[in-house]
Amino acid sequence: MSAITIKDIAKICNVGISTVSRAINDDPGINKNTQERILKVIEEYHYVPNNSARNLKMTESNTIALLIKGIDNQFFQGMLKIYEAELKKIEYSFLIHAIGEDQDDASVALELTKEKRLKGIIFLGGLMRYSKEKLSMLGIPYVLCTVAVNMEQPRHNSLSVSINDEKESYKAVDYLCKKGHRKIAIITGKQNDYAVGKLRLDGYKRALQDNGIQYDSGLVRYMKSDLAEYSVANGYQVTKELIESGVECTAIYAISDLMALGVYKAVFEAGKRIPEDYSVMGFDGLEVAKYFHPSLTTMEQPCSQMVKHSIELLMEAINGETEEKQMILDAALQERDSVAEIVN
Repeated sequence: MSAITIKDIAKICNVGISTVSRAINDDPGINKNTQERILKVIEEYHYVPNNSARNLKMTESNTIALLIKGIDNQFFQGMLKIYEAELKKIEYSFLIHAIGEDQDDASVALELTKEKRLKGIIFLGGLMRYSKEKLSMLGIPYVLCTVAVNMEQPRHNSLSVSINDEKESYKAVDYLCKKGHRKIAIITGKQNDYAVGKLRLDGYKRALQDNGIQYDSGLVRYMKSDLAEYSVANGYQVTKELIESGVECTAIYAISDLMALGVYKAVFEAGKRIPEDYSVMGFDGLEVAKYFHPSLTTMEQPCSQMVKHSIELLMEAINGETEEKQMILDAALQERDSVAEIVN
């Protein structure tokens, strides 16, 4: 029988080769239970590490790839600063790779793993519809962060951190309804958007229904496909057309804070006021939203928590902990000055 190899040990323990190497080298970052389990198997099979195995820890990269769908989105820009700070604490570096709207995330990730020496991947944005078989070909741990989750559809087990976009959008619109608004316009994703845009539109529809308000397709306005997604320019252009159309509404709900800023400009250009003529609601909780005039009422995503949890899950996976987790976090209503109450 041929001598047992480090690959065999990794397969028996259901961990990566690098995790076995770290156990052998007593890496302080490895989970102690995982290390004990690996060392027990090594002793049981009388495995003798060779020099290349001992040196693997020294030659491998401590680099994480952040694959971003929507690189221009200011929400992700804010997250990158937190990723940089948190990864620096644990002596990891990261590289940023933008994924086009029409590109397949898993295929891009596969190509990247062939070109770079990576410890793991964090996917940011997009829709959780990746093939488990395709992702398993990556050969390294990955986490899905802020990836849209359709709670009604089955999905393969994975490591993920997200909010429930449909539920949190429901909260935003329900808040407007409770303020007495019955004609609420929404600026949502592109018409072919099956990710965040669709889920937040679904939340809008359900909130109207639960508040006894009839759905009016004329109040649903989609982003312009020829403008940057979730941008100030998109919010401005869509709102300008909404106002010029003469469709009546008392509130405008933009599914991103940056688009809400565009709403402000279009409203002011039309000679109208916020919130006296139009109440405005945003989503994301960008820091800049506090400095709009008037300050923007919005649903704040737990940005810092999502970053930290995604890193924690990835580190656990890198250290050989294979338990699959889906973390769904709550957004928080930030009630400010852009929404007026309507007294009927």
